Amino acid sequence: MTDSNVPVFPDGSTSGDLMYWNSTDKKWANLAPGTEGQVLRISSGLPVWGAGPVSFTCGTNIVSDVDNNTYETVLIGNQCWTKENLKVTRYNDGTPIPLDATGGFEGISSTWQNLTTGARTIYGNEPNRWDPSASSIFGYLYNWYAARGIITNEGISTKNICPTGWHVPTENEWITLVTQFGGYLDATNQAGVKMKSTSNLWISPNNADNSSNFTGLPGGFREITGEFKYITRDAYFWSSSEMNHNVAYHRQLSSSSQYLENWILSGFPPPKKSGMSIRCLRD
Repeated sequence: MTDSNVPVFPDGSTSGDLMYWNSTDKKWANLAPGTEGQVLRISSGLPVWGAGPVSFTCGTNIVSDVDNNTYETVLIGNQCWTKENLKVTRYNDGTPIPLDATGGFEGISSTWQNLTTGARTIYGNEPNRWDPSASSIFGYLYNWYAARGIITNEGISTKNICPTGWHVPTENEWITLVTQFGGYLDATNQAGVKMKSTSNLWISPNNADNSSNFTGLPGGFREITGEFKYITRDAYFWSSSEMNHNVAYHRQLSSSSQYLENWILSGFPPPKKSGMSIRCLRD
């Protein structure tokens, strides 16, 4: 006599067979083993074998964001960075990042200064700055809330502005980058010289050799008031790390400095409502 409540498991036919429950057929089924290099995936709720991840060589391969913008990459030490400023309009799950185009050419705007959620802006609110043949290379300026992503009530970041598998660097990851060139208090620190592009988009004196291949460009800054400043003179990059409720860490490249600077060390930390460029770091 057979107990109908006891499940009947199928017999495997090959070493490495996997057993799974098929709720459509209401029975257990076998999945034959995959081939070398394949990975187990889920398709329509059922396990299937598929191609494994494509190998990625930093400095050779490019990375694409959710808008299909592509970015060259560069290996500095053990870190893989995007070689270009981010110009994405959505988080990597497709959620839009609103464009703030208030304030005209100067940008002074009560709208911008009151934002506490992610937003992006184009320097000077000039559409022609998004012409691929001109200044699109500067990318968007984002407030820190966009750099951080969207946080749930449980404090978990659920939306990433960088491509999948990449993230906005933390403060400690920026410190790791700087140590490749000496350190903050080392007089021989040439991070700024080595990270700035030799492009004539920088005003003179450029003081750059770009030997790191980071190719930093002077995309400027948007003040908390909304005012646009310092394009062609300075580059500003967000960190995902916050210092306190109002302030977050960042890094600055200046046309006249050999350093990769940090306003927090100088006593003038930028509010989270400021607009800066973003570079992404591979997970």
